Amino acid sequence: MKFEVLTIFPEVIECYLKHGVVGRALNKGIAEVKVYNLRDFTTDRHRKVDDYPYGGGAGMVMQIEPFYNALRHIKSDGIPRKVILLSPQGRRFSQRIAKEFYKEEKTLTLICGRYEGIDERIKAFVDEEISIGDYVLSGGELAALVIIDSVVRLIPGALGDELSAEEDSFMKGFLDYPHYTRPEEFEGMRVPDILLSGDHKKIALWRKKEALRNTLKNRPDLLKNLSAEDMKILKELCSEINKKILEGVHEPVNN
Repeated sequence: MKFEVLTIFPEVIECYLKHGVVGRALNKGIAEVKVYNLRDFTTDRHRKVDDYPYGGGAGMVMQIEPFYNALRHIKSDGIPRKVILLSPQGRRFSQRIAKEFYKEEKTLTLICGRYEGIDERIKAFVDEEISIGDYVLSGGELAALVIIDSVVRLIPGALGDELSAEEDSFMKGFLDYPHYTRPEEFEGMRVPDILLSGDHKKIALWRKKEALRNTLKNRPDLLKNLSAEDMKILKELCSEINKKILEGVHEPVNN
């Protein structure tokens, strides 16, 4: 899969690409990232990419011409691609959208804005706007890297263990279960006995239950379209929680 990034700070993207899962995927040739410096598509000797906003106001606005020139250059190869504007107004990015991009697209072109934003007319040349959350960043580079990393993880061969991606949070509709490794005890905190039992069936059930517990506690909005088995476990969890609440209510008070 190929990614193209338009930015005025290519070094921000290129630095991240040298490491971790994305770096290994690029070295294997199963993913490709091409970074374009927006200043290379300006027409003045100062390589200017921004100007004062019409109507006044604080800050600077990125000009339309460099983006237009860059997109025209990129698209000259005739290869189909999805052009994405990284924007707070866009569709909220999620694991579901990451899988959608991986399955349906061969090339993603990611446009990174800066300053107060990009001239509104850029929207005539993009296919979709994507937001990674309701907060403000200094630019679109971090958002571009979030999308690249999450999609690359889905490519077969990108991870050392092919089961890792399948067991990530959100892949099965809810959050991940707790993870433990050596030592067995640290500062009085022990690894749950079930994980040391060697009983893989019981371990799998425990992990599913803890994943549902985490989701119920932190992201109950994700608990949709559960299987019959998941619903049974969820009911058991709710009973446990209600029991603890009642025990707390009736707990004797020491004066």
